[in-house]
Amino acid sequence: MATDLHGPVSARSDTAVRVEGLTRSFDGRAVVDGLDLTLRAGEFTALLGRSGCGKSTLLRVLAGLDRDITGTVLVPKRRAVAFQAPRLMPWKRVWRNVLLGLPDKPERAVAERALEEVGLGERAGAWPKTLSGGEAQRASLARALVREPDLLLLDEPFGALDALTRIKAQQLVAELWQRRGCAVLLVTHDVDEALLLADRALVMRDGAIAYGTPVDLDRPRTVGSPEFAALRSRLLTELGVAEDAAPAEAA
Repeated sequence: MATDLHGPVSARSDTAVRVEGLTRSFDGRAVVDGLDLTLRAGEFTALLGRSGCGKSTLLRVLAGLDRDITGTVLVPKRRAVAFQAPRLMPWKRVWRNVLLGLPDKPERAVAERALEEVGLGERAGAWPKTLSGGEAQRASLARALVREPDLLLLDEPFGALDALTRIKAQQLVAELWQRRGCAVLLVTHDVDEALLLADRALVMRDGAIAYGTPVDLDRPRTVGSPEFAALRSRLLTELGVAEDAAPAEAA
């Protein structure tokens, strides 16, 4: 019988995440099934897969939000997660939302520094209901960053944004990652998004990692390059999506 070893990796290790034989079942059905995964420190990894393949379940396990598992899961002690919905408390000012859940009652200045980093410093005292969708998502990112994570988990954080705001949010995440140097795991349905942001792209299928490829493209990246197009075509094939149907299927 497998053992749940949900614990920390060594602070001196170049490995941010090590998962071996991870299984998570619901009502007797394995949604994550014997999954193995290694994420390197400082690496930006994108995880793709069809709905229901277990991506978000894996992310919740790595975040420590789901421990009803078997297998080995070793993650950094300092980790943070941002979801598709910003999940801001409407009765708390933005800066108080950023500090939500932190120990030792840090001062407002701590939140303000994180909000400045995501371009939201002037909205620290605002109520969440006054924020635009993009601003609310940036506040959610600030709440993750204020924890100084060694592992940042992003569960489709741009999915509810309009196209222009989504591009800006992607650029912001890329800048924050390059500045912070933490490991990032981005769960997404968008192949182009994965290739624009990630060092490595993984495809999850039937509860396990079915395919992985490095994304060896110069930054900043453009969707029009032949190398980008070749990687995109391969990932769409692995996802079982016809390339002429990609915009509708991968969004």
